[in-house]
Amino acid sequence: MALTAYQIQFKRRMKRAIRQRARSDQKARRYTQLLADALRLSQDAAAQMNALNQLYNVDVSTQTILVHDLLDVLQPDQLTGLLGQSTPGEEEQLFNPIPDGNSGQPLPADPLFGEVAAGTPIIPPAPATMAAAPGKDALSVAAQETETLG
Repeated sequence: MALTAYQIQFKRRMKRAIRQRARSDQKARRYTQLLADALRLSQDAAAQMNALNQLYNVDVSTQTILVHDLLDVLQPDQLTGLLGQSTPGEEEQLFNPIPDGNSGQPLPADPLFGEVAAGTPIIPPAPATMAAAPGKDALSVAAQETETLG
């Protein structure tokens, strides 16, 4: 049985959404691993700074404010644990029933799905900048008028 235009549109949109979700998951995994590695590196640097502070009897901060705040919220092992609890693409469904609604007619194009919406573009009216508050240009014009009159 042939698919209706509605079903074809659904399949196209679903494939695009699944592909986008997979890319975002891949990036989230990569950045989570990079953050965990950076936090471990900051702990090594803090240990070295602490040793230098004791050896030379100085008081230099062992962590930046950002790293300190991040370590207050989470530890590198927590991030690694989160990565270990799931596998890439685990949420992907192998079978998606294709709905058939709207009498088989496709829905209008929607920019959310990367589609170009056809029709007349809506152009908002231009704001009246000079009337609301005089800017630098309005003041310089008024100054020039005063010089020519005076």
